[in-house]
Amino acid sequence: MSNDQPGSQELFDKFSTYILPGRVTDPQRGLEEAKTAEDIGLGGVWISERYATKEPAVLAGALTQLTSKVRITGTMYVTMRHPLVTASVANIMQQLSGDRFQLLLAKATPDYLANIGSPNIIFARLADSISLYRRLWAGETVNYEGIMGKFPAMTMTDRYEGPPPPIIFTAIGPKSLAFAGEHCDGVLLHPFITCEGVKRSIKIVREAAEKAGRDPMSVKIYHNIIVAPDLDKSVEEAIVGGRAITYLQAPGFGEVIANTNGWDMAVLDKIRNHPQMAALKGTNADQAFTKEQLVEVSRVIPQSWFDEGAAVGTAAQCADKLCQFLDAGADEILLHGSAPKDMGPLTDELRKTLAGRG
Repeated sequence: MSNDQPGSQELFDKFSTYILPGRVTDPQRGLEEAKTAEDIGLGGVWISERYATKEPAVLAGALTQLTSKVRITGTMYVTMRHPLVTASVANIMQQLSGDRFQLLLAKATPDYLANIGSPNIIFARLADSISLYRRLWAGETVNYEGIMGKFPAMTMTDRYEGPPPPIIFTAIGPKSLAFAGEHCDGVLLHPFITCEGVKRSIKIVREAAEKAGRDPMSVKIYHNIIVAPDLDKSVEEAIVGGRAITYLQAPGFGEVIANTNGWDMAVLDKIRNHPQMAALKGTNADQAFTKEQLVEVSRVIPQSWFDEGAAVGTAAQCADKLCQFLDAGADEILLHGSAPKDMGPLTDELRKTLAGRG
């Protein structure tokens, strides 16, 4: 898609998409999704970390060669790789992609990490990991002893000396948002956060950055939004409602989303007391069910939550809603839930809307 078309450059700069959303068995599909995303004019593709079919280092490496323009963001957990390995992966991704790679750090749930024998990802580990990556990318030989281990003389040999990749942190609660403002180049906000919730979250990030002596506007705000443009009702319910349950069912996690938005906490009890959820006895719904299997549970969620926190309806309605999140302060919107093959009409509508906004 040519950037000469009105609104195309704005679309490229401000909109990106996840590939392989949710649980997958065929990672090859993600490669096609990335090429489609580039073809329809989106500016970036994001890869989450889920073993073994969504290993971000492998997928990101493939995408550096299959795409030529889009930004490539790979999600990694700091406790799953030696710091030298993570730094090296990001460094070579920059070289292979022509400086298009971004590193997204996520916390993961303590229960999941405990089940695989990985230390919990606390802020001290995150802060030290970020410092180590940046020092290695700068060419330092690092002598470190701390929460991440003991590294007497860690260095990257024959490193790529181009610009280091931006480090983005996925955050939702006040402490995570403040951490992003203090330490990171960007912050990814969570799905189902409303426009007002986005404004409140951005305020926390900016204030933390300023308090840390950083330029508050140097921290880029990415917002992750579930989109369902022009989809059949059954597909829409799975993409929006089913996915919402995977977030809201999780103890602690659902509370943060509801509190950020000022939503009624009693709805969380209705979700968790649903017979299908009660039978899980603490297991994460995302690990136990597909999105389609969670649709019935999602019917206890008020429609207003979907209207406020997602982009649903016709492509034009979705485009209008997405631009409301830009107006709330998001620098870039990460489209999630729907596949790029279903987003062509949406990107057309976004071009029109963005061109009309000047």
